Amino acid sequence: MQTPSYLRAPRRWSFALLLLAIGFVIGVAVTSGGSGRDETPLQAALTPALAQAQSLIEQNLSTADVAELAMPAVVNISADKIVENQGWVHPFLDDPFFRRFFGPPRDDEQQRAERSLGSGVVISADGYILTNNHVVEKAKSILVSFQNNEEFEAEVVGTDPQTDVALIKIDAKDLPYVRFGDSDALRIGEQVMAVGNPFGLGQTVTLGIVSALGRSIGLIDYEDLIQTDATINPGNSGGALVNMKGELVGMNTAILSRSGGSQGIGFAIPSNMAQMVEESLREHGKVERAWLGVQIQDVDQSMAHYHGLEKPRGVLVADVNAGTPAEKAGLKEGDIILAVDGSEVNSRNALRNKISLSPVGHKTKLRILRDGKEKDVTVELGVLPDSEALAQGNRRGGEENISGIEGVSVRELTNEYRRMADIPDDVEGVFVFEVEPTSAAAREGLERGDVILEIDKTEVHGLDDYRRLLERDGDKPILLRVMKVGGRGKLFMAIPR
Repeated sequence: MQTPSYLRAPRRWSFALLLLAIGFVIGVAVTSGGSGRDETPLQAALTPALAQAQSLIEQNLSTADVAELAMPAVVNISADKIVENQGWVHPFLDDPFFRRFFGPPRDDEQQRAERSLGSGVVISADGYILTNNHVVEKAKSILVSFQNNEEFEAEVVGTDPQTDVALIKIDAKDLPYVRFGDSDALRIGEQVMAVGNPFGLGQTVTLGIVSALGRSIGLIDYEDLIQTDATINPGNSGGALVNMKGELVGMNTAILSRSGGSQGIGFAIPSNMAQMVEESLREHGKVERAWLGVQIQDVDQSMAHYHGLEKPRGVLVADVNAGTPAEKAGLKEGDIILAVDGSEVNSRNALRNKISLSPVGHKTKLRILRDGKEKDVTVELGVLPDSEALAQGNRRGGEENISGIEGVSVRELTNEYRRMADIPDDVEGVFVFEVEPTSAAAREGLERGDVILEIDKTEVHGLDDYRRLLERDGDKPILLRVMKVGGRGKLFMAIPR
């Protein structure tokens, strides 16, 4: 299966979507009907050997025990899709001579049938199955097949492209299924097993370790990925990653590869995230995300130095949108969010994931750093608005070049610059006219077209303010608050002196 073009990363690395169906009957429990959540002795769906392995679940299982528990709940997924040819037609039909006789291409020549192969994990005895959204997206029909060659037609319960999680359902009872494990308890170096359907070969088991946690690779919107060296290949997407207790700790979703095959760097969606998404899809058919209403950025060493931190910690609030839960709770630009409900957050992804998967209306406690002092702020989370409304909510000189920050040249923010850069009339500051590529400011992300709004938390209304504020002595970095070119949001930057 050819790697989709949208997964190809810079430097010719490609993210090959994987279909890995690691169906662990991990702590497998089967019931005679119902939701399958209640655990009862294994029944006819499992062989006596599997029943014996189940009795060892709380003991140290061998890799063979874990594989024997996992494989009955692993399924292969075949999804038939109709995809657009993206304007491609046979070269002859682009020739006016041939088009004169044969006419333009028909609609059915602009489309083609495609079969997507992947994996899934049975999570309940009555037929609910987790897989990746990209496995079943736009599918006209979905066929699920088990290890014993039984096949079932499946229907989509709900999908969440932002986490690449999908929930499908088959009409069946007394199925072997997997038990969710706690992905937050995973440790780097811990042994894990992957089961899936690589290249359509059928169920395959591979073994490896947890290589890293909390990875972000730019593949999906909400990422907190587990990295593993357990061999994962195209066709494994949607399969399971289990620990040595036979518990589902991840759903395999992607690999990093030059060739499209496994090179020892695979990624899985944590089971805790997948389970929260699954529960929302099962209940509502979609995921309703919570929202703070802030623009955020990571804290680097220069920013940590400015705020008196020994090392980078927390997430910096660059802007607070009007009328949002954050504004109502009193959050301010320049606050550093250190923890959410007692759990530390040290990256934008960690904060977004923590907030977005919290219940709407939840009163979350934020531990923040403001003016060098820590304090608690309680925010009642709202519903994430659609992106168009959010984008609208985020909007709110002379020709002399002025220097002040090494490598940076600014000008008065005139009406001409406002028109050129689409800067709202109510924005005040100075226009960044030039930034030397090798300067410290460029390294921190300052670009031509940005508007400097504040220096050291003091508003800049023009060039006089800019000059005066930069005359202050000190060894701390210069703290800028900047509106990014093109209205891409507001950020803080700490520029070393």
